[in-house]
Amino acid sequence: MKKTNRLVMAALFAALTCAATMVVRIPIPGTGGYIHPGDAIVILSGVFLGPIYGAFAAGIGSALSDLFGGYMIYVPITLVIKAAVAFFAGYVYRFFAAHGWKRSVGVFLGGVIDAVLVVLGYFVCEIPMYGLGAAAASMIPNLLQGLGGLVIAMLLYPVLSAIPDFRAMSSQK
Repeated sequence: MKKTNRLVMAALFAALTCAATMVVRIPIPGTGGYIHPGDAIVILSGVFLGPIYGAFAAGIGSALSDLFGGYMIYVPITLVIKAAVAFFAGYVYRFFAAHGWKRSVGVFLGGVIDAVLVVLGYFVCEIPMYGLGAAAASMIPNLLQGLGGLVIAMLLYPVLSAIPDFRAMSSQK
């Protein structure tokens, strides 16, 4: 895929990530946060765009959703965590594809990476912000968010990979 096409697709994935994060919000009582399907797009950004472009798309799209949603303090944290998720999800997916293993396992492991990085990343960042107790209280909702992203990504992957343009993206190294 040409560089211009990949940039356009990265911008599209950034917009999709932002929209998926902002449009469907399930509030988490007591934390001020919310669960959303945006993590699925974060995972799929890495899968379809590769580690580098996927990281930019996921990080920027997720950070924009925090910016537009009034969660200013989380913008840099989210940028780093979601970019890392997409980077590692894309890397694992490419590794599995290159070794002839089932690609859906790479998507699944990308979802596991998402859950781990989201839970641990926000936990570590929230300790100095809110204290250990509040940071620990956000771990279960963050885990649910990550697992939801995994399930949605697993459902969307076969649908998107059946589209020729997406299939071409996901088979590039």
